[in-house]
Amino acid sequence: MPLKEIARDVFCLPVGFANVYFAGTPDGWVLIDTALPGNTLEISSAAEAIYGDDARPEAILLTHGHWDHAGSALDLAELWNVPIFAHPFELPYLTGRSNYPPPDPTVGGFVAFYSRLMKARPCLLGDCVQSLEHGREAPGLSGWEWHHTPGHSPGHVVFFRREDGTLLAGDAIITMNLDSFFASALRVPRVCGPPAPFTADWPRAHESVRLLAELRPQTIACGHGTPMTGGKAVMQLAELATHFPIPRRGRYVEQPARMDETGVVSLPPQPPDRLPGAAIAFGIAAAAGGMFAVAARRRKRSSKADTPAQAS
Repeated sequence: MPLKEIARDVFCLPVGFANVYFAGTPDGWVLIDTALPGNTLEISSAAEAIYGDDARPEAILLTHGHWDHAGSALDLAELWNVPIFAHPFELPYLTGRSNYPPPDPTVGGFVAFYSRLMKARPCLLGDCVQSLEHGREAPGLSGWEWHHTPGHSPGHVVFFRREDGTLLAGDAIITMNLDSFFASALRVPRVCGPPAPFTADWPRAHESVRLLAELRPQTIACGHGTPMTGGKAVMQLAELATHFPIPRRGRYVEQPARMDETGVVSLPPQPPDRLPGAAIAFGIAAAAGGMFAVAARRRKRSSKADTPAQAS
């Protein structure tokens, strides 16, 4: 999906497997999340396409500090000379005082399998990052409010415009099933819980989904997946809040990581990961082949659709 307006004055830019959002008008706008490191040019170019040459936001807002959401934040803040805002409970991980709880590959599923190979680097933002102030108003965004939605990370927040029910949900929920290889490859729209291997507090994640369902958003735009609008999205969110799928096994399932304003306080024991290295290598090769086949079929269908019919 290319750069697209998903609600009034709200634009979504997919950058790799993550989404970033622009909200506001040329008279005042903000960037929500920044994808992985190395995407400064793509994001700043999109900003200029929306708001004009030398476009500069009021601020950068982070739903949380995981590297696929905060990876390009520092470079963009320095380019634009603007502040970055995050919840106070995210600051230890964005200033080098603590590391996030390690991912849990034992929860099972497609992304959990690959989390064994992911080497997420901390996003150190130094003095550029500031704490969101108490209250509900989002900095630089008139008519928007922020809500604390912990579980996926301790200081996760979402941004909500009550006027039309537009929700920028980060990873508190996502609109694709990352547990399924094929659903991920095809980006099948579906309101799902947070990415499992990177969620360290399942009870609080469930509470946060309940809060989002109570907001009754009409447009649901997340960090991963295609934004969804209308009754189907509302119904799927309500169903998720009622029947929240906590994994059957995993490091943080029975006992969450304990975290406070200083960072990680304690971690539950790490369970044994019995998947041998050979199985990992085989799985990577099989998944890569599958993704190539899916992409080839999609290109073939697109090519046929673009070819004019021959006269008989």
